[in-house]
Amino acid sequence: MTKNQWVKDDFEAGDLPLSSGETLRSACLHYHQIGHLNAPKDNLILLPTYYGGAAGGNYPWVGPDSPLNPDKYCVVIPSMLGAGESSSPSNTPGSQSGSCFPAISLYDNVMLQKRLVDEVFGGASLALVMGWSMGGMQALQWGCLFPDQVRSVLATCCTGRCYPHNQVFLEGVKAALTCDQFYQDGHYQLPPARGLRAFGRVYAGWAYSQAFFRHEHWRELGFQSIEDLLQFWEQDHLGQDANNLLAVLNTWQQGDISNNPTFQGNYQAALAAMTMPTRMMPSATDLYFTAEDAGNDARQMPGARLEVLPSEWGHVAGGAGRESQSQTKILAAAAELLSAPAS
Repeated sequence: MTKNQWVKDDFEAGDLPLSSGETLRSACLHYHQIGHLNAPKDNLILLPTYYGGAAGGNYPWVGPDSPLNPDKYCVVIPSMLGAGESSSPSNTPGSQSGSCFPAISLYDNVMLQKRLVDEVFGGASLALVMGWSMGGMQALQWGCLFPDQVRSVLATCCTGRCYPHNQVFLEGVKAALTCDQFYQDGHYQLPPARGLRAFGRVYAGWAYSQAFFRHEHWRELGFQSIEDLLQFWEQDHLGQDANNLLAVLNTWQQGDISNNPTFQGNYQAALAAMTMPTRMMPSATDLYFTAEDAGNDARQMPGARLEVLPSEWGHVAGGAGRESQSQTKILAAAAELLSAPAS
């Protein structure tokens, strides 16, 4: 492996006990890596994935001109359980396939990633855990569970739990998918195409902001009309597995960094454990991970600073390479966190 070449690998974890009490059999964590771990094992950066995204979706944050430079850092992107690359409804055989795939929590994802770091990367110190949306939720879960191993956290367009209105939004897109008669409670023989298209169309209205559509920012993405954008969202979701989408949606909807044996539901205690330098970067126009909720979380994290992205791109602003002005601010925050002296 050269420093500037992405390598894809699988961590075979065996039977994985889950926070629900179930066991995920023959669990597999898929991950991408670029760069090498140094001798002190203190240059590891972790970039957990976001909803609907594959590991490659985080590539635009990484490169020789980025603070996440693979000449200096070992960058690892672990794929969420349920999303299609790691163990998921679509690739798990036997009695746990499809709609029978067990419920996965943020805690389950991070504890499996912790095993990856400890068993494959020798218990390395994490210079930065950084993520967007559900990736950011995982980054916050890392920070509160392992403050002695995580030196800094950068979380864009997320909060430490799924707040009530966010849950209602997810109920809407879930209903759009599952009302397709061919969904058959997850036991479909062919993809529920109408439900997947509806899911994509409904989601598009939430992913961006009112101002994004009012000021026709979709033109900056190369679309000629709003209908073109909506058809793109349809096609993107037609390429995804319905049970995968719903499995990870459940992880998101139930997401709470305090819902684990360490904090036992004490959300304030989980936030208070975030003592390392942390940057919370919500979008000013995010419709479901709101800047207000992110700010309330940040004020309860001893090491956190809130920096709102003044973007009209809604939730999408925080994604890797999605919107140039936000990308510049996010990478500047990453550079600042990585340059801070170790405490």
